[in-house]
Amino acid sequence: MERQFNVAQRNRYWVGDITYIPTEEGWLYLAVVMDLYSRQIVGWSMSNSMKAELVNNALLLAIWKRKPAKGLIWNTDRGSQYASDSHRNILCDHGILQSMSGKGNCWDNAVAESFFHTVKTELTHHCKFKNREEAKQMIFEYIELFYNRIRIHSANNYLSPVGYEIRQKSA
Repeated sequence: MERQFNVAQRNRYWVGDITYIPTEEGWLYLAVVMDLYSRQIVGWSMSNSMKAELVNNALLLAIWKRKPAKGLIWNTDRGSQYASDSHRNILCDHGILQSMSGKGNCWDNAVAESFFHTVKTELTHHCKFKNREEAKQMIFEYIELFYNRIRIHSANNYLSPVGYEIRQKSA
């Protein structure tokens, strides 16, 4: 992918990653799909396990919402979930090109890592979740109601991801 962090069209370069959120009930794993065009989280999934289904569900949600053309580039790390047969089948079925970061190289995924840092700094480090359901609800609201629609980004000329896409569409 050669670190294409600034993208001129939506649905051309997506990045994905997984993080974990502590709850009193145990870990909650969060997988996201981000469109580098606007930094919008276009797909996400949460589970109490890190199986391939976690990343598959996030990617399938993004595909359902955005309906990307064939040739979209999907960059992730080399995690077993992203290398699984079930994940590669989804990519093949939708004409998505897989790009995995080099061994020990997290820089290609830096934007997804930055998103997770933001979520943890602005939300999860301030909350002690009693259970996974409580964490899921708060993370859902953070992503869909705050991050995508309200939170501004310097990469978007200080507009939210949704605001940036609306502005670009009308330009």
